[in-house]
Amino acid sequence: MPPVARPIKEIAGLHPQALPDELLRSTQPVVLRDLVGHWPAVQAGRATATDAVAYLRRFDAQRAPVIATVGPPEIDGRFFYNDDLSGFNFRQEQIPLGVALDTLLKYLSDEAPPAIYIGSTTLDTWLPGFRAENDLALDGKNPLASIWIGNRTRIAAHQDVPDNLACVVAGRRRVTLFPPDQLANLYIGPLDFTPAGQAISLVDFSAPDPDRFPDFAEAMRYAQVAELEPGDAVFIPSMWWHHIEALEGFNVLVNYWWRQSPAWMDTPMNALMLAIMTVRDLPPDQRAIWQDVFRHYVFEADEATAGHIPESARRVLSPLEETRARELRARLLQRLNR
Repeated sequence: MPPVARPIKEIAGLHPQALPDELLRSTQPVVLRDLVGHWPAVQAGRATATDAVAYLRRFDAQRAPVIATVGPPEIDGRFFYNDDLSGFNFRQEQIPLGVALDTLLKYLSDEAPPAIYIGSTTLDTWLPGFRAENDLALDGKNPLASIWIGNRTRIAAHQDVPDNLACVVAGRRRVTLFPPDQLANLYIGPLDFTPAGQAISLVDFSAPDPDRFPDFAEAMRYAQVAELEPGDAVFIPSMWWHHIEALEGFNVLVNYWWRQSPAWMDTPMNALMLAIMTVRDLPPDQRAIWQDVFRHYVFEADEATAGHIPESARRVLSPLEETRARELRARLLQRLNR
């Protein structure tokens, strides 16, 4: 019998305008029951899909079309690659948000509708005024707030660099999480050709293939799962793998992303890509040398790393700040473009 995921830790009764900073800096996920149950958008979502759509229409700025991801009924809501991973099983089109909402209502009672997904749409751009009535106080985080709208869809397990607080507005979501160290057991696909920007697990969670993905059962030993109702939220720490299933014919989620680092810092994914390009395929003895160099200057860097150099001459070995980072980025770009 395959392992069963354990429940994600839950907390109830937190004040939405005073979330503890230790929670928002946690390295462990947590479900926050009814955190945003007071939102007018959630009240509409708890009523009917029609009510939820009517509420969203109040804020539709109609400034620009949204990007809708659409797949045929045969994919059963799973946005993924085609059979040989040379392309995808969906298409993307730009349509007005109102048209997307009408289409979702049109297929609401259809037993086999096309999969429709409006993902990562910036709230302040497409629905100005929404946050004035539906928001969380995340003091000092300066989060990016986005809305996700669709029908029954399945988003493959992936990682995000920012911390994530995801709030269910309408419909239900099943969230399955894995700690970052389950990378090898989740069978991640291409890094540079992805359905939505992040590398994804190739495992179909609804029907995992034990012959092709034998170590996925080991990943499931560490999995955590929760089913979220309208008003519930889940905090997903940076780099935790998350698989998201929308379980109703109409679903809305609002999420907040933020990083615990300055905005001028590049994503570590850039460093990974450069390391693949410059280090991975070196002869083994040279690669081992560079492993030690990275350990010394990056992963185990401390005050002693550059303690023998006068402080005024340490340059990039000093703690980075924005000006120095911009100079370093310019130098790297110059070298890469030679």
